Parts: sequence; structure tokens; C-alpha cells
Amino acid sequence: MAIGERIHFFRTMRGMTQKYLGMLLGFPEKSADVRLAQYETGARTPKADLTVSLANALAVSPQALDVPDIDTYTGLMHTLFTLEDRYGLTVDELDGEVCLRVNVRQGKDAARLHEMLCSWRQAAAMFKSGEISQEDYDRWRYRYPEFDTSQRTAKTISQELSNDLLEQLKQ
Repeated sequence: MAIGERIHFFRTMRGMTQKYLGMLLGFPEKSADVRLAQYETGARTPKADLTVSLANALAVSPQALDVPDIDTYTGLMHTLFTLEDRYGLTVDELDGEVCLRVNVRQGKDAARLHEMLCSWRQAAAMFKSGEISQEDYDRWRYRYPEFDTSQRTAKTISQELSNDLLEQLKQ
């Protein structure tokens, strides 16, 4: 998804108009909506400092706005191939389902990806069990790694870490 689509996604999720967000960023009221429309349609690409300002205004991580090309199946596949090369991601089958796995023995990058995926799995499990709300889960995802406190270990997430994550998400 291109950065413009991500801006649009988060802006509408937050219930903001283009004019309101543009004015938050400091654009003149007269042209704030036009400027935002240019970024959302891809006619303009925000520079790094504006991307940070957009992320702050939308209460997300700057990285949540700048994602790889996954708009096409081919782009998505090449993103997965890059993850295979860089982080040891492999395609496998488990119980008749295609799944992705990380070989943690492939090196520190693979081990780090494994830790991050375990953290995601933990947050998703908390959402699924009702321990945290959709809003809390979205906050965890879209501001990652800000609310991720489970990075101390990749093998098991202790109850203490789970409680810490739940407490931070509630704040």
C-alpha cells in the first residue's frame, strides 16, 4: 500500500477531514485539503520530516505510513522473497495450510524477526481472548514498537510481561 493510501486509511480511521489534518500540519486553511489530497492520491510524496509530522498527527509510527509495495500480488511476493533472503522466512505447510516460518538459527536478523512475531502473536492472542479491545490492539499495531514490552525473550512471554503490555495498552 502506497504512503498516500496509508495516510487516507489512518485519517479516515481517526475521523479527520483532509482540511483538519492539513491544518494540524500547518498548511494554510485555504489549501490544507488540497495539499492533503495531493499526498493521498500520490500526486505528491511527503518528505521525511512531513512523514514524521503526519504520523504524530495520526498517532501512528512513521513506519506505519511507509510500507513496502504490497498493492499488487507480484509486489507482495517480492516483499516476501526479500523477507526470505534477509530474515530467513520460509514457506511451509502445516496441517494442510500454507504457513510462513522463521528459522531462528539463520542468524540474529532471523532471531529478531522471530521475537517480533512472537510479540505480535501475544498481542493478537490478548485481543482474541478479550483481554484488550480492538482499539488497544490497533494502537499496539500502528504505533509498533512503542507499546511492545515483550522483547526481552523470544521463547516465552511471561505473565509479568503480559500484564505490563496490558497495562500500557490501557493507558
